[in-house]
Amino acid sequence: MTKSRIASLNWLRVFEAAAQAGSFARAADVLGMSPPGVSQQIKALEGHLGKPLFTRLPHSVALTEAGEAFLPSVQQALLSVEGAAAGLFGTKYEEPLYVQVALLFALGWLNPRLSKFTEKNSKIRLRLSSAEDFASGSDLQIFFGTAPPPNMQGDRLFGERLYPVASPQVAEKIVRAGDLAGYRLIEVAMHRSNWLRWLASAGILNIDHIAFDFTDSTVMSFSRAAAGKCVALARAPASDALSNTYGLVPCLGGLAIAGDQFYWLIYPVRDGLRPPARKFRDWILTEVARQQSQDE
Repeated sequence: MTKSRIASLNWLRVFEAAAQAGSFARAADVLGMSPPGVSQQIKALEGHLGKPLFTRLPHSVALTEAGEAFLPSVQQALLSVEGAAAGLFGTKYEEPLYVQVALLFALGWLNPRLSKFTEKNSKIRLRLSSAEDFASGSDLQIFFGTAPPPNMQGDRLFGERLYPVASPQVAEKIVRAGDLAGYRLIEVAMHRSNWLRWLASAGILNIDHIAFDFTDSTVMSFSRAAAGKCVALARAPASDALSNTYGLVPCLGGLAIAGDQFYWLIYPVRDGLRPPARKFRDWILTEVARQQSQDE
């Protein structure tokens, strides 16, 4: 039987806030609700859809595959409603700031720092989307690749360092690279810098005896590793906060290789950026510079 329409649009607003915050408690703070109230709204939406949208962790939540697939549509719908309301009736906020962001970057690096930006720019209504292609109406996009796409300008933020991570119980048993053969290695299919490259750097060229499983996101690979008997590849620094969330630790002392792709902040024309976008660009470049100085 066809499901009825979603009974409460507030379910979608709460879902988006929880996805951005990575925590029902932090989402409750943003929305002015109680954590149990957020949890109840999410459960109601999940019950209506018939699938879980979040994996509940001890102190946070992570999107399931269904949640990741649903989030872009919810964000675009909320953006459309808010943009129409602002255009027709005005708003007490500045023009909304539309930023598309790679999901791993959002969950592992951006979200833990965003409160610094919003506290200093309380009148800016920030709207994040994880859509991969630069959409009409977006101000900025955080893009992962070797260079900005054609006809786009950009600022290079940082690259990535790849190293194996696992649960503490698994990591302590891996004392040399060859020990990885005793575990399933979780590969993220879309990444150019991958397990094969890391294994080659560690001197392992024959992989016939190694078992690989594949997924489409680092979030899912970390979830598998946290469950035990699997090893994922960290992609620092973008994955740092996510590693902590899942309780993963480096294997082999964090033996790392450099990836050959980078995160970029991209936009059509720098001189054409609206004031909220210019503020966000200045802020994120300052944050990246601060992190790099700390890492040196």
